[in-house]
Amino acid sequence: MTSRIRIQCINKTDRQNPHERIKNVGGVNPDGSRWKQAVDHTIKEIENGVWEFYVEEKRTADVIVAVHNGHKYIKTKADGIQPDNFLSLPECP
Repeated sequence: MTSRIRIQCINKTDRQNPHERIKNVGGVNPDGSRWKQAVDHTIKEIENGVWEFYVEEKRTADVIVAVHNGHKYIKTKADGIQPDNFLSLPECP
């Protein structure tokens, strides 16, 4: 069974393209410790079925891998082509 974990923060790059703007995602483990990892690693975990990620703002939205102009990125199922739910998250420490 795949485990689910909430993404609560992001780190952005200096790129303006929304599909390339997110560098890291992170959150808080059940024991209170923080976690943070590169988006490329997150994409691999989703594709390999290791983890399922979600974002929770007003409601829960599952995270998926999308492709735009040959570039893989993450977004929520609720987003259109741009990862707006992610870009609204606070910066990870």
